[in-house]
Amino acid sequence: MKTTTKKIAVINDLSSFGRCSLTAAISVLSVMGVQACPLPTAILTAQTGYSSYYLDDYTDKMEYFRREWAKMGQNFDGIYTGFVAGEEQIRHIFHFIDTFDTPDTFLLVDPVMGDDGNKYDIFTSNLLKEMKKLARRADIITPNLTELCLLTDTDYEDIYKINDTHMRINAIKKLACSFQENGPEHIIVTGIRFMDKEGNAQMGNLYISENNSCLSAFPYIGESYSGTGDLFASCIAGGAVKGIPIPEVIRTAGKFLEASIADAVRLHIPGNDGVNYEKYLSMLF
Repeated sequence: MKTTTKKIAVINDLSSFGRCSLTAAISVLSVMGVQACPLPTAILTAQTGYSSYYLDDYTDKMEYFRREWAKMGQNFDGIYTGFVAGEEQIRHIFHFIDTFDTPDTFLLVDPVMGDDGNKYDIFTSNLLKEMKKLARRADIITPNLTELCLLTDTDYEDIYKINDTHMRINAIKKLACSFQENGPEHIIVTGIRFMDKEGNAQMGNLYISENNSCLSAFPYIGESYSGTGDLFASCIAGGAVKGIPIPEVIRTAGKFLEASIADAVRLHIPGNDGVNYEKYLSMLF
């Protein structure tokens, strides 16, 4: 019987510096034995955290990818979306999904809109409106806490100011469950900072499904780096297409990121440059 490599259409930007977006997705998926088929939403000289960058918006080019891939008779085991430059791109993504989605195709949405309580420059109320629709159509979403609050119309400070770890995690879980109604089957809330019982700072990823929830955490080193969310979401996409249970992938991705971040801290890598993940890709085999 002929076997083919699993393929994921990755709809995201390409940033030359920052070790994020398509750069992260292509390398992670490739090492996991999955073919990444990139559909760029924008080409940037550097990710938007840098003080100066040039962005070439690909909104008017996205339809060419959909049309040409449809002519080729392509099909995908997964569709994975990340950074979008505006709400019009999300409408193109819906057209792409309508063309290539099948009962055997999963949709993972990383709803890139903000972090640490702050909205990114691309954020608008119309973008949020369309992102809510896209996230509800997904099988898996990977928002950080800021993005989960935006999706659920919740004040970030109301969650952030909860000092008790157990109460904070429960509050986040409640928000995720409320969004799951007529929405994604799996939600992974990334980058949750909290203190463990010994008073040590931790960074956790909270997984919520209809019948399961679990928190996977590793020591918080105290630095924030570009691209960690993209690396994490790419691990989840690769695991999903290979049929690996999500909690298992979360644990593996956490160890991979912990090693990559620790290496970047040790070498004093600037946060905008991203983490030294390349040498740890073997952890994802």
